[in-house]
Amino acid sequence: MTSSSAPRSPAPDGTRSTTAPDDWKGRLRLFGYVGRPRTDSRRLLVPPFPEPSTRLWERMWLGPAPAYRVAKAMGWLGPLLVAVLAGAIRFWELGRPRAVVFDETYYAKDAWALLRLGYEGTWPDRKVADPQILADPQVISLSDTGSFVAHPPMGKWVIALGEWMFGLNPFGWRFMTAVLGTLSVLMLCRIGRRLFRSTVLGCLAGALMALDGLHYVMSRTALLDLVVMFFVLAAFGCLLLDRDHARARLAAALPVDEDGHARPDQVTGERAGTGWRPWRLAAALFLGLAAATKWNGLYFLAFFLILTALWDVASRRVAGARRPYRAVLRKDLGWSVLSVVPVAMVTYLVTWSGWFLSDNGYGRHWADGRGGTWSWIPAPLRSFWHYEYTVYQFNVGLDAWHKYESNPWSWLVLGRPVLFHYQSPEPGEEGCHAVTGCSQAVLALGTPLLWWTACFALVYLLYRWALRRDWRAGAILCAVGAGYLPWFLYQDRTAFAFYAVVFVPYLCLAVTMMLGALLGPPGAGEKRRVPGAMAVGVIVLLIAWNFIYFFPVYAGQTIPYPDWRTRMWLDTWI
Repeated sequence: MTSSSAPRSPAPDGTRSTTAPDDWKGRLRLFGYVGRPRTDSRRLLVPPFPEPSTRLWERMWLGPAPAYRVAKAMGWLGPLLVAVLAGAIRFWELGRPRAVVFDETYYAKDAWALLRLGYEGTWPDRKVADPQILADPQVISLSDTGSFVAHPPMGKWVIALGEWMFGLNPFGWRFMTAVLGTLSVLMLCRIGRRLFRSTVLGCLAGALMALDGLHYVMSRTALLDLVVMFFVLAAFGCLLLDRDHARARLAAALPVDEDGHARPDQVTGERAGTGWRPWRLAAALFLGLAAATKWNGLYFLAFFLILTALWDVASRRVAGARRPYRAVLRKDLGWSVLSVVPVAMVTYLVTWSGWFLSDNGYGRHWADGRGGTWSWIPAPLRSFWHYEYTVYQFNVGLDAWHKYESNPWSWLVLGRPVLFHYQSPEPGEEGCHAVTGCSQAVLALGTPLLWWTACFALVYLLYRWALRRDWRAGAILCAVGAGYLPWFLYQDRTAFAFYAVVFVPYLCLAVTMMLGALLGPPGAGEKRRVPGAMAVGVIVLLIAWNFIYFFPVYAGQTIPYPDWRTRMWLDTWI
């Protein structure tokens, strides 16, 4: 007899009941069977933040209510404390060394020209101009003749803000990179907290970046790459917020049964809209600013568009869509591209306003009076396109040999760091008291133990993403790939290891995710958590010690030559 012909239980009035349970689970419920606990689809779409633990604060003789308030406030207080630590060491003696360090000779002077002219003017040869800038009295020999530059102006406008406040001096041109370096630590703490649903792990990620040597050096040098890193990290954080908000709207649209549980629904999963997405537009703005600083920001735009599309696919699958890819193509992808790409493009163009409004900017009037097929396009736009094409040819064709250039294959293992500054004070000079002489170096080198740990962490994340389908691992790997993989396309181009600062935040997130797995899940017992916590503590302390050990060659301190030599662990570092 089939279930459809099974007799139903009689109702109290003797008739056949149409609501009595006729399946085996329903019959077992009559004897107390409750079945497996049901998972609310809303919790799958947007996992809630766990309630903060008050155990530590209660042990400090706080009552339950004050302990809860303090634990709740640590979601912001913890990241702020980490950022204060990062800022303290980054702003300490920021004007030292008093020199034009490495490529500061281009960007610090171009930033000053933007302040004065609105475009990059012409300076004398660096051997003449740099000493004049550092002299007392200072000599600024800037000409209003437009100069060809290899990068867009946004990063130089950022540097110019510090020069506007403090003048054309080492502290002034390094001020804003130190500000962005500090703020990026705060952002990474909050991003890690949202990504891992843990304040402790979020603060750990930020602390690791605060203790990274490459991030530290780049935060104290007026170069463009840390500015790119900041804007890209801000975009990554905005996309995480957009993901949570979009999934929350899908969760709110799901039907709820009589028990108050939301269940997957095909119609909702395939047809429900996600509404206005301002965080996605904010991400587009930051990605436009990143590309307007250096063009490698464009790769993040492409990678992040794919990443968000895959996030939308996963969201609609959880919501119940049987054809999630088709649903995303119909409901999400078009609006995503049509909103992100134009916002990023307009942002990029706006950063060139000074050039468009000038008369003497390099190539500003190239198209004036020229005919041809494209003559219907306004001359300033054609001149701009020609300038951009010239810059593109310069960048892809740059193959001049440099002593500190390196292949991307060596970046993760720190094969060839870049020496930004080096002097050899004699005994009695600049605080040198060693008979053997001293060294004063600024070496753009990541904290070795952190980076070598990150190599193992990336392998672990590949496992989590490929075999366990962990979206967090996929997001981190996507960001690392966007900052790293494109450089392999330009094997003949002159490249430097400090370009890797753009994906340092995601290396720190990768290490944090691996350490979180080593620590154990929140519900694990003491036998699991205590050994894990000890292992994590040892690794973090070793990384902190490693940063402190190399600190003199990060901060340009004067140390005896033998001390400098012992810190050159690899011959390729010299």
